[in-house]
Amino acid sequence: MLFIGSSITQGILWAIMALGVYVTFRLLDIADLSCEGVFPLGAAVCARLIANGVDPWIATFVALVSGMAAGWIAGFLNTVMKIPPLLTGILVLTGMYSINLHIMSQPNIALLGKKTLMSLPLLSSLSTSMKTAVVGSIVFVLVVLLMSWFLHTEVGLGFRAIGDNVIMGKANGINSNRMVVLGYILGNGLIALAGALIAQKDGFADINMGIGTIVIGLSAVMISEVVVPNLTIGKRLASIVIGSIIYRVIIDTILNQPFIAIAPTDLRLYSAILLALVLWFPKWREQRK
Repeated sequence: MLFIGSSITQGILWAIMALGVYVTFRLLDIADLSCEGVFPLGAAVCARLIANGVDPWIATFVALVSGMAAGWIAGFLNTVMKIPPLLTGILVLTGMYSINLHIMSQPNIALLGKKTLMSLPLLSSLSTSMKTAVVGSIVFVLVVLLMSWFLHTEVGLGFRAIGDNVIMGKANGINSNRMVVLGYILGNGLIALAGALIAQKDGFADINMGIGTIVIGLSAVMISEVVVPNLTIGKRLASIVIGSIIYRVIIDTILNQPFIAIAPTDLRLYSAILLALVLWFPKWREQRK
């Protein structure tokens, strides 16, 4: 069970990505696949800048902005060009593969020996996992607080209204296209931010690191809703970290159990199986009542 600590720290970082998935999947009711291209975009931008000597804070911020730009493109495709959300996500993640390769100029970038957020002098006395936990927790809490505040503003309430009922939202004078674009921008910005942080934690950025991120994000969101249902929006945002940690613990337990030899390459298979079970569980529970 030595991997539990690592599972928790990874769960905290991945919770930031899950927040981005939550914005489009739950608040806007859009199945956005672009995260599989935007996640490595954040990692690629951050790693390239850090490798060139840029301050990690600036590199992380630029990665966030790059994800927001990708989100704007996705929103433009969906609202202006009227491309369905599913196809929009496929187009963005496909295009991002080439863009990420151009940014990185190679399939991966190593950050060993480079200054990152995980190697700041203030954290020098902490272990590697504790550094990750501290940085991830600070960023996650800040994101949750800012999102909770925003979603209670006039614009945020309009944003949520469009996700709940587009027709009623339009009837109340809310510009649905602007809100959808805003959702894409916020969601993909958070996903790219998570990519930047995980690249710094892992010590490298890889062109294929975004594969399966949509399953991870959805699993974290769905697990949190099953474990702690019926929460207000602020508490729901905070609870996503619980789902993310539980997901990582389950997956790492499967990979480290001594009974059946399981290769790390099987990770995505078991992630998909876990998500299927989580999606099925609420329906099974209703049938049992």
